[in-house]
Amino acid sequence: MLQALKESKDFLQLTLAQPQHFDETFTFMLGSHTQVEVWDTGVIVFEPKVARGKDIVLSCAVHGNETAPIELCNGLIKSLLEERLIAEQRILFLFGNPPAIINGTRFIDENLNRLFNGAHSVGEGLVNPERIRAKKLEFYVDKFFSSSKDNSHKIHYDLHTAIRGSKHEKFAIYPYRPGRKYSGEQIMFLEACGIDTVLFHHEPTTTFSYFSSLNYQADAFTIELGKVLPMGQNDMTRFIALNEMLSRLIGNKPLELPVFNANAVNLYQVCRAINKGFDDFEFTFANDVENFTSFPKGYILAKEGGESIKVEHEVEAIVFPNAKVPVGQRTVLCLKPATTENIDG
Repeated sequence: MLQALKESKDFLQLTLAQPQHFDETFTFMLGSHTQVEVWDTGVIVFEPKVARGKDIVLSCAVHGNETAPIELCNGLIKSLLEERLIAEQRILFLFGNPPAIINGTRFIDENLNRLFNGAHSVGEGLVNPERIRAKKLEFYVDKFFSSSKDNSHKIHYDLHTAIRGSKHEKFAIYPYRPGRKYSGEQIMFLEACGIDTVLFHHEPTTTFSYFSSLNYQADAFTIELGKVLPMGQNDMTRFIALNEMLSRLIGNKPLELPVFNANAVNLYQVCRAINKGFDDFEFTFANDVENFTSFPKGYILAKEGGESIKVEHEVEAIVFPNAKVPVGQRTVLCLKPATTENIDG
């Protein structure tokens, strides 16, 4: 496996050849500047000899059919392995669900992004591969961040693509972080990446980004990069800015970010999540309605159990509508315009 990776420089190819787990970890050097460690299937770490104070996690394929982030991360890994990009920050890459990548599906048995923060072990416990993988991914993030210096800046970008189209093509969800301000610098970094819309979550969740935010006070985001497409059909020119800014971040190059400017971005506050209570849950709008479509106060968004679910604020936009989730899971997030008093400029 080591020789295959050294020859191909294609970590995704190696990952998909061994989708369940590697029999053993391995380590090697890139020149005299970077140690590379492969901890498991889809788990690779770059440890520069001299790190510059940022510890970065880049995860993708938490949903296996969200291919643009997979291609983006594999390209960055290849640049590092070919030494066209030299890491000056510690970085952990995670391909979340390799069997689902091979299957071309969102997941195999269960939505992996609903299984973090210990959710993998509640109820029936570790009964399927997604639950086992969620626990392992938590362990690898623990291992990576636990070996950070005390004053390091911890960052986790969990990269996705959305099931449906969006009025704002690229957007990020900033996890709930009570008692901590949001980073204006991070928001402007995202804007420089071409991600001009940020949602502030309103409650704890079982997502991967919230795990890093809660446990390590990382600047963590779930980042949506457009619409789901099959592998090889993504227009990677749409991610030039993101690739450039991530390369600068990894290589400790000047980011040249402006001061926080609320007028440069679209900011939304999640005002509620609507969970499915009955099997007959259905939305009143068409299946192809885009994320961030807005509805006026009183509009009936959905019906279930003989009741109507209405818009409560003057205007609410919706993201991630999905009526086909199991009972008890989230069907949609509702948004209102965000204020800026909790953003550290």
